[in-house]
Amino acid sequence: MSCPCPGAMAEHFSLSDCDVIGFDLDHTLCRYNVSDTFALIYDSFAQFLVEQRGYDRELMTLTPDCWDFCFKGLLLDLEDGNLLKLGEDGTVLRASHGTRLLTGEEILETYGKKRKWKHFKTINGTFARSGKYHFYDNYFDLPGALLCARVVDILDQNRTVKKYEFWKDVIASIEYNYKASAFKEDSGIYFPSVKKDPGKYLLRCSESVKDWLRKLKNAGKVLLLITSSHSDYCRLLCEHILGEDFEEIFDIIITNALKPGFFTQMPQQRPFRTLVNDEEREPLPSLEQPGWYSQGNWSHLNDLLKKITGKSDPKVVYFGDSMRSDIFPAHSYNNCETVLVLEELEVEASQQVTTDRKDSEPLEKKGKYESKRQKMWPVVSEQWGSYFVDGVTGLEGEGETQVHTWCTSNINTYSTIAIPSLQAIADAARPAEIFQHFLFWDLMRKDWTGQDCI
Repeated sequence: MSCPCPGAMAEHFSLSDCDVIGFDLDHTLCRYNVSDTFALIYDSFAQFLVEQRGYDRELMTLTPDCWDFCFKGLLLDLEDGNLLKLGEDGTVLRASHGTRLLTGEEILETYGKKRKWKHFKTINGTFARSGKYHFYDNYFDLPGALLCARVVDILDQNRTVKKYEFWKDVIASIEYNYKASAFKEDSGIYFPSVKKDPGKYLLRCSESVKDWLRKLKNAGKVLLLITSSHSDYCRLLCEHILGEDFEEIFDIIITNALKPGFFTQMPQQRPFRTLVNDEEREPLPSLEQPGWYSQGNWSHLNDLLKKITGKSDPKVVYFGDSMRSDIFPAHSYNNCETVLVLEELEVEASQQVTTDRKDSEPLEKKGKYESKRQKMWPVVSEQWGSYFVDGVTGLEGEGETQVHTWCTSNINTYSTIAIPSLQAIADAARPAEIFQHFLFWDLMRKDWTGQDCI
């Protein structure tokens, strides 16, 4: 596969040139039924806040229309209860207070004539965490944006002091539902539900994806699986989506990696640990051979990769869905090639094709793309618009200007390429479908030509 690359990366990128191919698990190798998973995650957080922190029970009640609020790439400003969609230079393109979208006039009143968010310089180029804001960039996190917005709504109804202190309770709900022992203990809502009915939430990898992984292995590539999920949950996912022989596919499996720290911390801060019956054991001074490990760091992993490949500087590509946890740190700290798995690419490409063919295609062909939009709900949002571009008005008296979002800027800067799914690569025998995805990305970037990726 050869594809044009964004930003300052090489003009072309080929997997055949890579010695090591690594994968994130959740929402990368393992795709989820987004609708059911969103509802499960939201319920797991909301129930904790209501039953253990005393929040209004109204938080538990949702209508189908509520899900349109969910949108990847939002920033929650914890100081004022606003959620923001930013342009590439920190301009506030759209905003809401709680779930209520702000008008253009309200945005100007809140953020000034230039509409700049005050914390943009802190997070841009660092993705630094803060007690003043939170960045929603993956599907596990995304229902929390809706939850926090509704918490703001409820708090506003019941008080007059504009100081929001709910974030500590949200963090507590996350820690309760996703702590390392939760899977084994059947605590919380999330893990017991997935264990009971994995087919409701998990989408099995197609035979073409599994064949593609095996072809990579047979071609002599070193295959990695690096996930922040604990080993027991990883095993459940992989057995369901790949089969009970999944361990034969990967040379090295690393669980509880706690990314992005895996890519950024020193060996003494995060040593690898062995696993016995999914329990972590003694720390390792170095990584000596392939296998299944927990925690760890990139430095020791890279030493092992040099040993396995026989190269002083093996070329590594890493696939992931999170800009903050996967793409940015792998690229910026370890000089990896990176492939961002971005389902929004598939949806917005389909919508673009639908619009372009609206008056020239028969009804039965239009329906193909309309059904794809329904299948991907709620990946895109009518309220927040395109993930890639948006129009902004009121900039020093100018009319509406079309601008790239901050998310698009990050993709251009830190990812070698972006794909809608691993299936897009596995289906490379059908070049017309792949061409549609990358042609759409060309329309968004306006600076390189979309071309067949085969």
